Amino acid sequence: MSFPALLVLGATGRIGRVLRHCWAGQGDKVLWQGRYRPSGAGGHWAVYDPLRDMAAGEQAARGRSVILCLAGVTHMQAARGGDFEDNLRLAEAAIRAGAASGARVLLASSAAVYGNRPGLLGEDLPPAPVNAYGRAKARMETQGAALAAELGVRLTSLRIGNIAGLDAILGGWRAGFELDVLPDGTTPRRSYIGLSDLARALAAAAAAPELPAVLNIACPGTVAMGDLLDAAGRGWSARPAPAGVIARVELDTARLAALSPVGA
Repeated sequence: MSFPALLVLGATGRIGRVLRHCWAGQGDKVLWQGRYRPSGAGGHWAVYDPLRDMAAGEQAARGRSVILCLAGVTHMQAARGGDFEDNLRLAEAAIRAGAASGARVLLASSAAVYGNRPGLLGEDLPPAPVNAYGRAKARMETQGAALAAELGVRLTSLRIGNIAGLDAILGGWRAGFELDVLPDGTTPRRSYIGLSDLARALAAAAAAPELPAVLNIACPGTVAMGDLLDAAGRGWSARPAPAGVIARVELDTARLAALSPVGA
């Protein structure tokens, strides 16, 4: 696979740190963006605020064939005062940088846009989010697509499943951890992807000459959250799942499988 000239927005975040480790050998093929450069971080960096310095964003995008926008506000950041609407603002900044440079844009979205639906969740399903984060990502996708069409930018929204180690289960585990247990005695099941598979999938998406407007990013199948903790040796205690807990989220990964054999 030929690695493209890539600009990664939000490279100081959790996914960005994973990619910086996994893609460390790509040299100047990857330009990392952050509001600051982490101490000891290698690679090539563009340090600016994409919401306040559009000129710097356009400059960073020059000569790049793909912009991967990881920048956004998560549940944890919102709990500390972050604004979910920044997900849209950051996406718009990425799309405008793509319009100025001719780069294709990949937006990090979330499986949360699917909401609470039964069955296999394919990319052609319209968003039906049930929480504030999912609604913000759905607005990002919809309004981002409209702006990209207006500006002639090739855009793909990446609906990423749970990331093992960065999720609220493994990543949020602590002593005394409690996990929702459904009335049938099982724990919620989710589509997951590991860190190395995530890096491989994102590299494949960036390198693909053509992509659909939406692409699910996950390994095939689902994993029960309780089984995940058990396999990792993390103790937990059961609590009755409250009303509204989503029992199963399973992403259709056929499109991704045609690009990259993650989870194989």
